[in-house]
Amino acid sequence: MAEQVGDRSAGRRRAAGIYGVIVTAAILTAVGGQLSTLPLAIAVVVTLLVYWTAEEYAELLGQEVEDGKLPSRARIAAELRATWPMVTASFGPIAALLLARLAGASPGAAANTGLAVAVVVLTYHAWSAARVARLRGAALIGTTCAAGLLGVVMILLKNLILVHLH
Repeated sequence: MAEQVGDRSAGRRRAAGIYGVIVTAAILTAVGGQLSTLPLAIAVVVTLLVYWTAEEYAELLGQEVEDGKLPSRARIAAELRATWPMVTASFGPIAALLLARLAGASPGAAANTGLAVAVVVLTYHAWSAARVARLRGAALIGTTCAAGLLGVVMILLKNLILVHLH
């Protein structure tokens, strides 16, 4: 049973990381050219903190409240730790965003750099999850490419809608 709990926790960490990267990419896509770099980085982290807190609140209340009792503090802490990668998954893209800006890139180009790193991180998370699931060959490639394609679609939408139609 302990092995299953550990596997569940690892699976939740992976899922939270994937979700965090997708939210990061979505924010970079939606407002990357409209906010200056530091407010954009802060917006990503604050948004993820809100999503993380809201998701855990809903999860704990929706699944853990039984017989009029709230989950223990230990259970709440364990759940928060398990899904913390939702927030930390943004750190790589945010670092790329800030470093690109410090290197002289425009705010829009810095946001695109962060978005590109988010796509790489998303693709890595998908590959890693597929490997843990013991996928091989075409299934591994397909799962990994699907995540990369999701990121590419975000980039295309950003360029099509926000740049050309705005």
